[in-house]
Amino acid sequence: MNRLFVAYKPSGIGSNLFLSKLKRKYQTKKAGFSGTLDPFAKGVLLIGMGSHTKLFRFLDKTPKTYRATLWLGAKSESLDTEMIEKVEILQELGHVEIENAVNSLMGELEYEPPIFSAKRINGQRAYDLARAGKEFTLNKINSTVYETKLIHYSHPFVTFEATVSEGTYIRSLGLILARRLGVEYGSLSSLERLREGQFGYNNEQVLDIKKSLNIPQNFYAGDSDNLKYGRVLAIEDLQKQEDGYYWLDNGDTISIINIQNNEVKYELGRIYTC
Repeated sequence: MNRLFVAYKPSGIGSNLFLSKLKRKYQTKKAGFSGTLDPFAKGVLLIGMGSHTKLFRFLDKTPKTYRATLWLGAKSESLDTEMIEKVEILQELGHVEIENAVNSLMGELEYEPPIFSAKRINGQRAYDLARAGKEFTLNKINSTVYETKLIHYSHPFVTFEATVSEGTYIRSLGLILARRLGVEYGSLSSLERLREGQFGYNNEQVLDIKKSLNIPQNFYAGDSDNLKYGRVLAIEDLQKQEDGYYWLDNGDTISIINIQNNEVKYELGRIYTC
């Protein structure tokens, strides 16, 4: 089975276990996902089955949009409700103050990722080291916040949306928001991924691959059998000859090629579109 679609992962289940359930549902053994969600988070998960697992790196899946609820005053090493240590009782803040702080997140940010993250330290996941009580440091990272929006404030909970660059840690974004409000601690009580680039949840409907790629289309003017049988393509027969990745429309299949130094190589050959 070749299938590309967006699933909705509920909270309380890991992405791998959720994928196993989808494999059984669609009766397939070969499947994968892009952009893992940990058990705490819910939301869209891009799923590929069969040969479509090879397409993830060529899909238009950034920036990403999340909706999160920040619990002001809640201290947790995991920056969510999994490891709450204490909760401070805070005075209610003004709506305008909250909205201004949410808006201030837009732009370039440099910050430390949460210690309970999937980042690797000498081959080990940071969250495994953190759970084992081992000390380590993580290098600061940079993220771009393209858009933010305050959804609701019901003290001490602030619900906001953020559209961000790939690799952004929304838990850290929540802590930054808390600090900008003059609050020492803040942890997420919920986290939902709404979109991965152009992809949102639509009842697991099959995606149109030709409209989902983030690379330009190219056009081949040579013998169509060369594409059909994966033969060498001459760069002179291609409309666009600049270096880079392109996709070619073969009717019910596509091919992805890579042009480098006037040479044409197949990156993926004859991927069925359905």
